[in-house]
Amino acid sequence: MDAPLLKELQSKEEILEAYPVMKQLRTHLDLSTYSQLVAEAKEKDGYRMFALYNGEKIVAVVGFEPMTTLYYGRIIWICDLVTDENSRSNGYGKVLLEFVHDWAKQKGYESVALSSGLQRTDAHRFYEEKGDYDKVSYVFKKRMK
Repeated sequence: MDAPLLKELQSKEEILEAYPVMKQLRTHLDLSTYSQLVAEAKEKDGYRMFALYNGEKIVAVVGFEPMTTLYYGRIIWICDLVTDENSRSNGYGKVLLEFVHDWAKQKGYESVALSSGLQRTDAHRFYEEKGDYDKVSYVFKKRMK
């Protein structure tokens, strides 16, 4: 088997191709909303999306944004990280995390951070054991209706 190929998704067609995998993480998004939000995040926030391919098939996707905050300093915020449910436990998530870590180091960022839903205990174990992440806070959210 060939090594997986990592590719930045830039065109609308490439971003749409990642939707079936991203939908497994962002179940609330329909295709139109997903497409609009990715385009806006890319334009306004510097959002970058990369996919890992096994052959012609996308097996994992990561989306992140460079940020500067008073708490973290210069960081990369991982907004989305998902491996296709049929391709999990093959190391694809770790490959994407290591890619983001290397990208951040090369660009001079101080750290990489993310949030993960409280119910995602397998993901938490993955971040702590495979990614060497520390739990440093809770994330709170209030909807503006």
